[in-house]
Amino acid sequence: MLINWYPGHMNKARRKVEEILPKVDVVIEVLDARLPLSSTNPMIQTLRKDKPYLKVLSKSDLADDEITLAWQKHFREQTNTDCLSITTESVEIARTIPDRVKKLVPHRGIPGKPVRALIMGIPNVGKSTLINTLAGRKIAITGDEPAVTKGQQKVVLSDEFYLIDTPGMTWPGSKDEMVNYRLAASGAIRDTALEYDDVAMFAMDYMLQKYPHLVKERYGLKKLFDTAYEDLAQVAAKRGCLRKGGYDLTRVGDLFVRELRAGKLGKISFEQPDIQYPYRDLES
Repeated sequence: MLINWYPGHMNKARRKVEEILPKVDVVIEVLDARLPLSSTNPMIQTLRKDKPYLKVLSKSDLADDEITLAWQKHFREQTNTDCLSITTESVEIARTIPDRVKKLVPHRGIPGKPVRALIMGIPNVGKSTLINTLAGRKIAITGDEPAVTKGQQKVVLSDEFYLIDTPGMTWPGSKDEMVNYRLAASGAIRDTALEYDDVAMFAMDYMLQKYPHLVKERYGLKKLFDTAYEDLAQVAAKRGCLRKGGYDLTRVGDLFVRELRAGKLGKISFEQPDIQYPYRDLES
């Protein structure tokens, strides 16, 4: 599945980030804990150069706990980089971010010299929710659809710390189909840009390889078959996703993907730290 989704406002966002990076002390990137590589923006690594880096693994309540711990270890081993995982409920953990950032830039974070942090993240990764948590009030618009943040804004958290928010940034689309499928399964791509049938086939195939027991438990299946199609057909029969002449794969695909995204099948991760970095083919 190849997707070209790089609207004009994304180009503008990149230019604004390039303009403001020399004026900030640290970059905070919010990633989806289920797919930290696919949900990172490869341009950020190039644009930030040697700026200190905090990677925030959001939605960790939906991710495989052991794999999330492995990701944290992996990122913390990188130069000038810290990492923590958060959930929408872990308010106290999220609020440790200013202190963590100050450790990355110890020369800042005092009256008159506040930490200037640029916070970034691709669409629908949880960035706006995190900003509201840190501010203790609703500042950023949140939602379950990608690209709800439209403009850049400065969020003052204290005399010693402020955030610069940016619109959700994405990229032209990877030549690696698996990256696009992972993003689609997580909800980072607008549903109008994809076919649920295809995404559901990918997601079911992955679940059969890595988490077959979760599929059986969620849908009360006695056994699983060798193909995603056959097992989606089983789910369709269980959930009444039928049409004249057979199973309605569009309906069951919609149901399966939405339940997967919501964590109703259990905690899963689409990537592990040992997979190859998938963006070598992209220009910076």
